[in-house]
Amino acid sequence: MKDINIGILGCGIVGTGVAKLLMENHALLKSRIGTGLNLKYVADLDTHTPRGITFKEGVFISDASRVLNDPDIDIVVELIGGKTIAQTLTLQAFENKKHVVTANKALIASHGNELVKTATANQVEYAFEASCGGCMPVVKSIRESLVGNYIQSFTGILNGTCNYILTKISKEGCPFEEALKEAQAKGYAEADPFLDVEGHDSAHKLAILAALAYGMKINLTDIHVEGISHITPMDIEFAKEFGYCIKLLAISKNEGDTVEARVHPAMIPLDSPLAHVDKAMNAITIDGDASGQTMLYGAGAGMMPTASAVISDIVDIARDIISGCGQRVPILSYPADNIKRIAIKPVSEIKTGYYIRLAALDQPGVLSRVSGILADHGISIKSVHQKGRRSNGTVPIVMTTHIAREKDVQDALAKISTLDSIPENSIIIRIEDKHNDQ
Repeated sequence: MKDINIGILGCGIVGTGVAKLLMENHALLKSRIGTGLNLKYVADLDTHTPRGITFKEGVFISDASRVLNDPDIDIVVELIGGKTIAQTLTLQAFENKKHVVTANKALIASHGNELVKTATANQVEYAFEASCGGCMPVVKSIRESLVGNYIQSFTGILNGTCNYILTKISKEGCPFEEALKEAQAKGYAEADPFLDVEGHDSAHKLAILAALAYGMKINLTDIHVEGISHITPMDIEFAKEFGYCIKLLAISKNEGDTVEARVHPAMIPLDSPLAHVDKAMNAITIDGDASGQTMLYGAGAGMMPTASAVISDIVDIARDIISGCGQRVPILSYPADNIKRIAIKPVSEIKTGYYIRLAALDQPGVLSRVSGILADHGISIKSVHQKGRRSNGTVPIVMTTHIAREKDVQDALAKISTLDSIPENSIIIRIEDKHNDQ
């Protein structure tokens, strides 16, 4: 069997890692596959900046079209990122009958339905294990290992930047801005951290995983997304008092006709497996009707962990090429004819527990008025904590509720905000606790 030729588009952090693994672990990979993986091209506009590795003559080039138009290239690895040129080059690769491996979750979440359709029409593979959790094999687990299960739900910590920041706030009492600066200094957060800290990176991954789990079209638009920039050390401390910690979660629940899909900070019990996932690590729990709960844990980003996931896709495709059985596993887990449009439930209709923090003037009757408004909206209070007066004259009042509907909670808070005794906006954090009273 002739060597399988690889062309990489983009030689940034992950592209360099993939090239490094293909070169340094060439003998190991050949012994496992039965043939060699030949890194024929690495294309990047910047061919001058040192990458810490030495390419053979003619491998490191600036012209991506040479990768796409070379008839000997079997697999294209798209690691450019973004949703413009990456989409154009991916489509060109498919039309030239080349398989594509990527880590580009933003592109898949936004245009994956069309890209998968084009790949399928051209009878080539589109593989993206690295897009949804670094080195965690979550795509393969849902698509293959748990194929005999109805996936009932999954909950993930899918962004290492946010998890690192929340860990710093929780363990050291750092303010959000200070924790973010440290994350940037360590390379966990981008100079512009918006996609990470406001939850959009996690939403991209959630959109892809929900499609794989439930046989639905990728739907990023209808996912409810909130970030962590409003979380304070005070909220972290109150959470501990209630027996919880705060994590940015990507949550999905299969309700048959509809699916819950939401990203937001949530309080989870301290005895939850996800509560112990700290710093920049990722984890996901997947609930299947036969398997019960499965948990995956690992580095969600970084050069070599992400490169490891990319290599796993390259090897899967290489094995299929050798055996002559292309498209053995459907790209989105289900054959195209079996993929449905399943609506994502509006966040206003979800039901969960709530943590509510109010800043109240220290006046008689405030708590009774707030409690009355909550009761009028069908919201039952589970516990109340009141702390000492702050420097601005307000008193923090913190409540947790029994299970309530989101719309009712939001309507109640809108009414509470009109009270003269509540001069600041209220903070709410949803509580994801299966033991919460119904």
